[in-house]
Amino acid sequence: MALGKRILIVEDEPGIRELLTNYLSNEGYETECAIDGVDAIARFNEGLFDLVILDIMIPKIDGYGVCEVIRKQSGIPVMFLSALNDDKSQIKGYDLMADDYVTKPFSMPVLIRKINALIRRGEKSSADSGTVLNYAGITIDPDTMEVSVNGKAVELTSREFDLLYTLAKNPGRVYSREMLLDLLWDYDSLVDERIVDSHIKNLRHKMGTDHIETVRGRGYRIAKKDN
Repeated sequence: MALGKRILIVEDEPGIRELLTNYLSNEGYETECAIDGVDAIARFNEGLFDLVILDIMIPKIDGYGVCEVIRKQSGIPVMFLSALNDDKSQIKGYDLMADDYVTKPFSMPVLIRKINALIRRGEKSSADSGTVLNYAGITIDPDTMEVSVNGKAVELTSREFDLLYTLAKNPGRVYSREMLLDLLWDYDSLVDERIVDSHIKNLRHKMGTDHIETVRGRGYRIAKKDN
């Protein structure tokens, strides 16, 4: 499954770097490591990766700063792996458009499952062929993962694209947070429902607030067309 897939590990603790490298190699992934933020950005710019695993408390440029740089260039899946387990730190990570946030200490088997799911989802997003959706001024091309709103291109991460595409495929259908977690975050039951809210917030910021509706007590849906 992981043949040819490359992961950038950004971690300054040698023991964790070695642990991740060994486990991921056993899963068939190719890995490259960076020990600080400057090194991470340089390696990211020089190579092609399918996932970035990113510690926050790293030297020179912290993980948040690295994520900001990556997000200006790419929608590649980004997973924060950090000892910062407070709500504020995790929410900041999701607000920076990370696809996942895992706290230390962590279960290696569960982490591998999360990584596999992110890689699978990235494969599906890039390879899935389908009809271009046009709805209420939004154009979504599942082949190229390009999105435009009223003719203006909007850059989305792979997870944001999947979330928008899911909502837009069924106009008027309300998706609860639990439904969206099952569809898009299918690797375990430990994911906080607030991850859905964070990604909806990011979509609204990029697309405008009128395109995704909150249905109180039920969930989210794509906004109805004006009659």
